[in-house]
This record gives sequence, structure tokens and C-alpha cells, in this order.
Amino acid sequence: MRLSGVVTALITPFDGDRVDVDALAELVRTQIASGISGLVACGTTGEPATMDADERDLVMSTVVKVAAGKVPVLAGTGTNCTRTTIEETRRAGSLGVDGALVVTPYYNRPQQEGMIEHYRRVAEDGGLPLLLYNVPGRTGVNLLPGTVECLAGIRGIMGIKEASGSVAVVRDIVAFAPEGFMVFSGDDGLSLASFALGASGVISVASNVIPRQMVALWNAFHAGRLSEAAEIDRSLSPLYSALFVEASPAPVKAAAAILGICRDDVRLPLMKASRGTRELLESALATAGLR
Repeated sequence: MRLSGVVTALITPFDGDRVDVDALAELVRTQIASGISGLVACGTTGEPATMDADERDLVMSTVVKVAAGKVPVLAGTGTNCTRTTIEETRRAGSLGVDGALVVTPYYNRPQQEGMIEHYRRVAEDGGLPLLLYNVPGRTGVNLLPGTVECLAGIRGIMGIKEASGSVAVVRDIVAFAPEGFMVFSGDDGLSLASFALGASGVISVASNVIPRQMVALWNAFHAGRLSEAAEIDRSLSPLYSALFVEASPAPVKAAAAILGICRDDVRLPLMKASRGTRELLESALATAGLR
């Protein structure tokens, strides 16, 4: 699988305590119509940790059905247990998902050697191509560039979503990445800088609510219209920040509610975004030309 450009880490719309399938389907249709290059179901932004297996299956199967092959669909299948991650990856594959986004094992904080073996076994036995996912701010463990270099040579590992917050890490991985190994920014606010360093694109939270603008940013950069790309990036900068002033995905769901995309319901232990955050979002959406 080859991916480039803007891939949306989808929110999971809820209506009270149930998955809002209709809102999810409409979100997927809007994303595809806006020109995004791929979708991630049940990634961190989709709140899979607070859904049961049947709900995760419902989300993945809905996204696959509505996408209908128009764009690739990845699913978040990573856990802090290698055996369980293999099982979750196989389950996603049985639902028609094209690839797996596999976060580093959280909480138990494995050694770098342990992560190499973890990913090797998931790549061998999970049945789907893998995109590594490094987000140490959430997991408590950092997948180091040298470890990524080792993993990049393993059959079935197609790239990485790098969300450590460092463009230097993106630069270092791109420098040694073999041909075909994809490096995606996992931070919207660092996406343009990452593009300039050779990243394949961005796996975006912001594109849930501003898909056309994020696609325009990528297209302008990719076409060499650097001043235009910088101007778009500046207009989106307040929103990048506002989406993470509280634990994600509460702010992006609040922004989605402001725009009429879906309700702002999240599941405990997360809470809905505060009034102050909503005010920041209103202002940021206006700056982005959406209010």
C-alpha cells in the first residue's frame, strides 16, 4: 500500500452512549469528497479504549463500507500485549481494513529490543501491513530513530506515524528510510515543516473538521507553491493549538459540534471540552474561515 497526503484520524461520533453510525458515515463521505488520501478508524482520536469489541467492529466495518475502496482504510490495532495486538490486527483484516496503525506498547514501557520483537511478530502474524505509531506523550515509551531504522527493513512494516513532537526525528527517519517506507507527521502543527523534511504526509486530527484546508495545504506544498502553503498553515495555526488545549478528542469533537458535524459526546474518563475551550475553538475556526 502506498499513501501520501492527508490521512484523517477519525473521531467516533457518539449519541449519548451509542455509536452514531449515521454521523460516522456522513463524516466519511465528507472526508472523501474533500480529497483526503486515507482514513484511520479506531485510532487514538476514535476513543477505542472506551469501546467494546463489538463497537470497534461496528466502527471499522462502517468506515470500510462507506469508503468503498475510494481511499485506503487503516485501523488502530495496537495494545500493550503482543498476542492481543496480533489478534486485533487479524480481526481488523477480517473486516476489510487495508492496514493497521500499531501504537507502541503503552504502560509496560518495553525496551527498544522488546519493541523490535513486538512489531516483528505483529508484522509476521497479524495479516496486515503495519504503520508504526510513536506517541510517547501518551504511551510513556519512545520509539527511537535507531529502532525505527531496524524495523524499516522488516517485511510488512510500511512506515511510521511520528508524533513525538520533534521535526528533527522526522528528518532523521527520512534520512535513513528505505525506498517506499512512509513517514507521516502525527502532529498537525508540525505538518508543513515535516513535509519540507520529506514526510509522506500527515495523519491529522484537524482534518476531521477542516479536511479541505488540510488537503489544500498538502497540495500547495506538493505543487511547490510554498508561500501559499505557508499562508494556509498560518491561518490554521490557532486551530492546531486549540484542538489540544485539553485531552484529545474532546476539543475536536467540540469543534465538530460547532460545525454541525456530530455531537460533542465523549466517554468517561474524558469529559466534554470546557466553555473556555469552545470559545478558543470558535475564534480559531473563524480565523480558518469557517465561522
